[in-house]
Amino acid sequence: MEKGPNAFRTISEVAEDLDLPQHVLRFWETKFSQIKPLKRGGGRRFYRPEDIDLLRGIRHLLYGEGYTIKGVQKILRAEGSRFVAAIGRGEAAVEPARRTGAEQGEAGAAPGAFEEPEEEADRSLLSDEAAATLRTALDDLLECERLLSALDAPEPEPTR
Repeated sequence: MEKGPNAFRTISEVAEDLDLPQHVLRFWETKFSQIKPLKRGGGRRFYRPEDIDLLRGIRHLLYGEGYTIKGVQKILRAEGSRFVAAIGRGEAAVEPARRTGAEQGEAGAAPGAFEEPEEEADRSLLSDEAAATLRTALDDLLECERLLSALDAPEPEPTR
């Protein structure tokens, strides 16, 4: 039996739907305060349809448009989570990154466009697939770092 379009989804269902590892979704929760799945006993996460649209929008901005996490955070602050969710549904698009320096006047960049000049040069060197692979590897490494940091935390003194 298949779930309806308004049914809640588990993290494994969402991860499969978005073609992302589950740990990336958990990592994004730490970077984007707008991601708020319902949590039940044992920490099980349940995502509403609007949560999934937001995740799909974040995924598109990171992997499809080449934004960094900080860049997506800027978009969320400036435009809101509804805008990013609309991107996830294919109902909206983000303006191209504003050019820097003397090119701004020539390009006719819209005010308020999001600027990440150091990323522009890097993106042209990699295919979209290679960049996505590297981003996934970076997410994996950051999650490993988080887990290792948790292991390095001092153990509490036993009480007597």
